[in-house]
Amino acid sequence: MTDRRKALGGLALAGTSALVIQQSLRDRVPRTPRPPSRVAVLRCESYDKAYQVVWDGLKLLAPAVRGKSVLLKPNLVEYSATAPINTHPTIIAAAVDSLYRLGAATVTVGEGPGHVRDTELLLEECGLRSALQEVGRAKFVDLNYDEIHRVQTTTRLTGLSELWLPRTVLAADVLISMPKIKTHHWAGVTLSMKNLFGVVPGSVYGWPKNVLHWQGIDNSIVELASTIPIHYVIADGIVAMKGNGPLHGYPVNLACLVFADDPVAADALCCDVLGIEADSIRHLAIGTGLASPTPSNCLHLGENDKSRRQRD
Repeated sequence: MTDRRKALGGLALAGTSALVIQQSLRDRVPRTPRPPSRVAVLRCESYDKAYQVVWDGLKLLAPAVRGKSVLLKPNLVEYSATAPINTHPTIIAAAVDSLYRLGAATVTVGEGPGHVRDTELLLEECGLRSALQEVGRAKFVDLNYDEIHRVQTTTRLTGLSELWLPRTVLAADVLISMPKIKTHHWAGVTLSMKNLFGVVPGSVYGWPKNVLHWQGIDNSIVELASTIPIHYVIADGIVAMKGNGPLHGYPVNLACLVFADDPVAADALCCDVLGIEADSIRHLAIGTGLASPTPSNCLHLGENDKSRRQRD
């Protein structure tokens, strides 16, 4: 670990007024005392090894899924044969298989792509449909067109007092965010928390769901993460993206998967793996009230020399 791993709450901003504004934003997020977060970074050099590494990571994490309905929320945006935009289908299929082995009653994969309206074509192009067919027992739900229900938001960060959200999201006992580890030209990074943009239905909010951007992208990220709790994270960093993400960056082989029971801690660790100062990411600083994000307050379940060298 490096000395730059300090509390996200101590975000270094230039000027006293900026510090006051940042503290004010954090005060508008409900604080939830929690035990130390559990995080793990496991080496995985290729997607051919993903089934075993996902199983190993989930055993370390020991998610409470037995007898429960689990929703996997991957990151599916649009298809590219060259850019690592989406969560790799093998990671998703491996998670389905492992969760059933851990006793989950049902496992559903749900996403509402923000850039394309033809989700069926996207599933074919990216290979997710065939991957789910091979593993079996998992259905895919297009969250853009799912039955919707009104939910009150839980912070005062945006001008939105309510959100219309898919029934599949609200009915799940356990939600697992499965982001592709990527940079983002506006938010800095797009990880487990930003991944929740995909649960907002396009049938209500349109494409590319600009209403969330109009309310302030960082504020909206934290609003969603507070309103829709993420129970666990499996982040795909085998081939990640840096540069002009989330669509036009370049691939970088981080050769790892990140597991956590806390989205803020997971995203802080993913920043570290990417070589980005986590305390420079505004939505992580604002969201410190959601969880226990500081590396000193994380229980590290496992990592390896290669992952450590990439962060240092």
